[in-house]
Amino acid sequence: MTSPLSLFVTGTDTEIGKTLVSSALLRGFTRAGLRAAAMKPIAAGAFEVDGVWHNEDADQLDAASSVLLPPALRTPYLLKAPAAPHIVAAEEHVTLDIGHIVDCHAQALKLADMVVVEGVGGFRVPLTDTQDTADLALALNLPVVLVVGMRLGCISHALLSAEAIAARGLQLAGWVANRVDPDMGYADENIAAIRSRLKQQYDAPLLGIVPHMRPVSADAAADCLDINALLQTLRAAQR
Repeated sequence: MTSPLSLFVTGTDTEIGKTLVSSALLRGFTRAGLRAAAMKPIAAGAFEVDGVWHNEDADQLDAASSVLLPPALRTPYLLKAPAAPHIVAAEEHVTLDIGHIVDCHAQALKLADMVVVEGVGGFRVPLTDTQDTADLALALNLPVVLVVGMRLGCISHALLSAEAIAARGLQLAGWVANRVDPDMGYADENIAAIRSRLKQQYDAPLLGIVPHMRPVSADAAADCLDINALLQTLRAAQR
């Protein structure tokens, strides 16, 4: 019996398509025959429906999953206001405990073959006065997939993020170029520049290019990703 797999999805910034790519990964893993579940450990921004609090990103992840985790496992910390987590947590008198998230992740691994963990914002978003999302990724000790929002400035953002991931001793399993700005000039050249550098410096392959979509579609985005190559990397890392 093979052990469950998991990965951590981060991005070069907020609003660059982490949820779309995470959802696409979930659809791709499901197509590959895996029972795929999602975690959004910390979500900031909630709305109430019939007495139940929801988060838009978490709902999208659930829609793309083939295994639904209990909400308390999928999103251990659901904050009400859509702002920086450490600020909202302090206002709502919530302590963001990385250890609790790690425990929830361990439980999630018992329920699925693959658990996709989507971070919040970029790789260094503060969670407490002393910890940030990089500490969370390190505590989970997962390979990282970096979503690069293709817009002006993305090369520096991608390289800085990759450097921060490597500095924590984590594996950059690959990256996804997401065309968030359909009017970006020299997009292909920017992708090529990032691709060569991340491959050469971190052996991190380009897993796919997601075109600008309206409306967005997890299944269409999954068509753009090399799921098999990513699975080979994740299984090799597990050995």
